[in-house]
Amino acid sequence: MVGHLVRLKLTLLRNGLRRSVWQVLGLVAAGLYGLVLLGLAAVGLVALSVQDAALRETVLVLLGSALVLGWWVVPLVAFGVDATLDPRRFVTYAVPRRDLLVGLTLAGLVGVPGVVTALVALGTAGVWMREPLAALAGAVGAVLGLATCLVGARAATAALAPVIARRRVRELVAVAAVLLLALTGPILGGLTSGVAALGEGGLRRVVDVLAWTPLGAAWAVAPAVAAGDVGAAVLRLVVAAATVALAYVVWDRALTRTLVQPVAASHEVKARGLGWFGRFPATPSGAIAARAATYWLRDPRYAMAVAIVPILPLVLAFSGADGLLLACGPLTGVLVGWSVSADVAYDGTAFWTHLAAPVRGLVDRRGRVVVAGTLGAAATVAVSVGTAAYAGATQHLPALLGVGLGLLLTSLGGASVVSAMVVYPVQQPGDNPFSTKQGVGAAAFTSQVVGSTVVLLLASPTIVLGVLAVVRDSAVLGWATLAVGLLLGGALLVAGVVLGGRVLDRTGPDLLGRMRAFP
Repeated sequence: MVGHLVRLKLTLLRNGLRRSVWQVLGLVAAGLYGLVLLGLAAVGLVALSVQDAALRETVLVLLGSALVLGWWVVPLVAFGVDATLDPRRFVTYAVPRRDLLVGLTLAGLVGVPGVVTALVALGTAGVWMREPLAALAGAVGAVLGLATCLVGARAATAALAPVIARRRVRELVAVAAVLLLALTGPILGGLTSGVAALGEGGLRRVVDVLAWTPLGAAWAVAPAVAAGDVGAAVLRLVVAAATVALAYVVWDRALTRTLVQPVAASHEVKARGLGWFGRFPATPSGAIAARAATYWLRDPRYAMAVAIVPILPLVLAFSGADGLLLACGPLTGVLVGWSVSADVAYDGTAFWTHLAAPVRGLVDRRGRVVVAGTLGAAATVAVSVGTAAYAGATQHLPALLGVGLGLLLTSLGGASVVSAMVVYPVQQPGDNPFSTKQGVGAAAFTSQVVGSTVVLLLASPTIVLGVLAVVRDSAVLGWATLAVGLLLGGALLVAGVVLGGRVLDRTGPDLLGRMRAFP
């Protein structure tokens, strides 16, 4: 049965590659990335093997602890990325629980992350080849470290499944993951500064602590053997083995609970009156605007467009790129305005209600851009004013507002047309934002690239005026940019809404048919 589960994982992987060329390309890219990491790790381990024992211990314990922590934490954030062997799928099958535990553990090695982790972990034993006993202890520690990664990851996801199953928790985790990803550069810079501030003595104390924790015990066995401290080696071995055993027990109990009482994703909501529907006019456009406002405030797929707004200036400020700060306002306008290009795709098959109502395309387009335009205008103004004040360039504020608002209005007009022409598979509410839906092909890529390019071309007069106003420090050109941005952007918005409405009247049934065919 254990071998059958591993073969099942391989079969699912092979069949998934047959469905889409994009998945094949993704696997090839991941494989190349894994080979690069393996090459770097091999070079680093060979170089480390000729260093003194203290440095070898410091590097291996620190990197090993980070590897274990990554395996434990990333699955909690990246829910939905790889659920091919979700334990809930075996509820109706009489698979012995012990076989299921072992089979799922070994199946975790199938894939680029599992293979790379296994090879790097086993390769750490080669660092101690000059000391045979330490090398043997390193091999045992590497196996325990690999087991800690795999079993610990399964235990963490299974134990926290009832919490992660709640939609609001998944949404908060997804937003936090995106924010952390956007702040990767500043975070790494802060960690580097912190390590430098600790110095060699402080770093050594950190390693001494990690060597006795579940994160680093397995990687600290070999250094203790190399130093001749048999007692410390045995105790660290006990800590590592106890960690794997405890993770196994936690996973066993969580798996039992999952098989007996499967956890389903929570989609419960509490009724709280009419909400936004009581605040907008009782008209078709008002109803669509009210629904759009509800989505923007409660659907994380829309919230991502707003959440990224404060991240842009923060990243640039932390990185010291003050000269690029002034571009944050215009970028905010583009991001928020273009975010409605997938509006119909986000509706999914619920779009049938628009066709059954029936709702005219012009009314639909108008209702959707009202909310996005209001939020986008507020965000663009706030970011433009804030960055200009921070950079000491408030004299360029009219030009920045002109470019930002012009791009916002133009993007809304362009997105109104694109979303009426093209739909493609998107994440469902509560899905992981890092997951990729099957069927996202050339149509989606082309529509996004061509559409955004057309938006930039249409807004080019405003952009050129704004750049000239900033470069020449001209107040006249700045106010001219603001006027041109509002007038040209407003005209393009109206044209996009009208054209998009006409296209939607013609393509509505076809869009619904395509969405119903999505996997």
